[in-house]
Amino acid sequence: MRTQNSIKNAITAVIMQISVILFGFIIQKVLLNYLGLEYTGLNSLFSNIISMLAIVELGIGSAITFHLYKPIAEDDRQQIKILMKFYKICYRVIAVIVFIIGIIIIPFLPKIVGEVNIDESIVIIYLLFLLDTILSYLFTYKRTIIIANQRNYYINIIHTATYTFFTIIQIVVTIYLKNFYAYLIIKVISRFIENIIISHFANKLYPFIKEKEDKKMPKEVLDDIIKKVKALFVHKISSFLVSGTDNIIISTFLGVTTVGYYSNYSMVINALTILISQIFAGLTASIGNLLVKENNDKIYEVFKKIYFINFVVGVIGTTGIVLVINNIITICFGEQYILSMFIVFTLAFTFYFNITRQCMGQFKEAAGIFYEDRFIPLIESLVNLVFSIIFLKFFGLAGVFMGTIMSSMVLHLYSYPKFVYKGVLKRRYKEYLKMFFSYTCLAIIIILASYFIKDSISANNFIISTILSIIIAIMIPTIIIIILFRKKDEYKFFKEMIINKILRRKESL
Repeated sequence: MRTQNSIKNAITAVIMQISVILFGFIIQKVLLNYLGLEYTGLNSLFSNIISMLAIVELGIGSAITFHLYKPIAEDDRQQIKILMKFYKICYRVIAVIVFIIGIIIIPFLPKIVGEVNIDESIVIIYLLFLLDTILSYLFTYKRTIIIANQRNYYINIIHTATYTFFTIIQIVVTIYLKNFYAYLIIKVISRFIENIIISHFANKLYPFIKEKEDKKMPKEVLDDIIKKVKALFVHKISSFLVSGTDNIIISTFLGVTTVGYYSNYSMVINALTILISQIFAGLTASIGNLLVKENNDKIYEVFKKIYFINFVVGVIGTTGIVLVINNIITICFGEQYILSMFIVFTLAFTFYFNITRQCMGQFKEAAGIFYEDRFIPLIESLVNLVFSIIFLKFFGLAGVFMGTIMSSMVLHLYSYPKFVYKGVLKRRYKEYLKMFFSYTCLAIIIILASYFIKDSISANNFIISTILSIIIAIMIPTIIIIILFRKKDEYKFFKEMIINKILRRKESL
C-alpha cells in the first residue's frame, strides 16, 4: 500500500505540475503582451512579500503532520481529532496575524515598489494578494489528514481541475478586459473554491473528524509540537532569506528591469523545481511510515535508491536548463529577454543543488528533525546574503545565484550528513562525503559534456536546434548514467521500476 500510494502521489503530482507549467507559460505570455512587464514585476515582488508573511505559519503544519503518522497507523481516531482541532485553531489565529501584519506593511509599499506606470492602485493589488493568502489559511488545515494518510493524489487531482478551469477564465478575461484586478479576483475565487472542495472531500473520506472532541492535547505531544515549531520558525525565516530575497537584492543593486528579465527564467526554473519536488513530496508520509516500521538496514537501502533517483532527475533537469532554457525564453517571451550563458550556468547549478536536497529533506522531515538543526538555517541565510552581495559586485546578476550555491553547501556538507546520514541512517560521515562529491563531480562532467556536444553541432533552423538540444539533454546524461551505474543495485531498482510500470500499462491495454 505504501508503494502504491507513493506511485499515485508521484504520477498525479507530475500531471498537476505539467498543467501548472503549461498554463504558467501561457499566462505569463498573456500578462506580458496585454498588460506589460511592470505587472509581471509586481506579481513577482508581491509574491516575495507574501512569502515573507508565510513565516507566521511557523511550520505548524509540518509539526502536526509528523504527529499524525503514528495515530493514523494505529487508527487512533481520538488523537487524530485532537490534532485536527488544534490545527484548525492555530490556522485561524495565523490568518488573523497575517492579516494584521499585512495591513501594517501597506504604508511602506510605495518605498518597496518604487515608481511604476500603471493605472491600478498598488494597495488594492496588494490587498488581493493578501486576501488570497488569508483564505488559504482558513481552509487548508484539512489537507493535512489527506497528506498524512499518503493520499496526496486526491489533492493533486482537485487542484489540477480547479487550476485549469480558472486559469482558462483568467486568460480570457485578461485578453478581453486587460484588467489586473479581474485577473487577481479570479485567482482569489479559484483558491477559495479549491479549498472548499478539498475540505468537503476530507470530510467524506474521514467523517469522524467532524465529530466534537473535548479532550485536550496530551501534554507531551503539545510540548513536542511547540519545540518543533520553535525550530521550524527559524527554518521559515532563513528559508525566506535564502530563496525569497533574490528579487529584493537584484532590484536594490541592479534595478527593477533586471528583475523583469530574471522573472521569466525564475518562472521556468521554479515550475520545473516544483514539478520535481512534488514527486518527492509524495514520499514524505511513506518515509515516515518506513522509519516507524523498518530496521536501519532496510531504511538505508530505501534511502540509497531514492537518493540515486534524486540524482538522475536532478542532473537531467539541470542539463535541460543549460541546453534548452534560452530557447524556451525565446519561444515564449522573445529573444530580447535572453540572459548570458554564464548567468544560465549559475542558475542551472543553483537548481541542481536545490533539487538534490529533496531526498535528504524528505528523510529529515519524516524523522521530525526540526529542533536539532534549528540554527543551521540562520547560518545558511547569512552565508547567502553576504556572498550574494559580494559576488554581485564582481559577477553582476550571476553573483546573486553564486551566493545561493555557497549557502546550500551549509546543508549539503554539514546539516544533512550530521542529522540525517549519521543521525537517522546511522552511517559514517566519510561515506556521505564520498557519495556527495562523486555524484556532484559526475553531474558537472555530464552537464559540461552535454553542453559542449550541443555547442559543437550547428543547426541553422531554430526549431531543429531546440529539438536537438532537448534530445541531447536527455540522451547524454542517460547514456553516461547507464554506463556507470548499470551494475549498481540502485540503477537495477530504477530500471525494474520503469519496466514494470510499462508492462503494467501494456497489460491494461
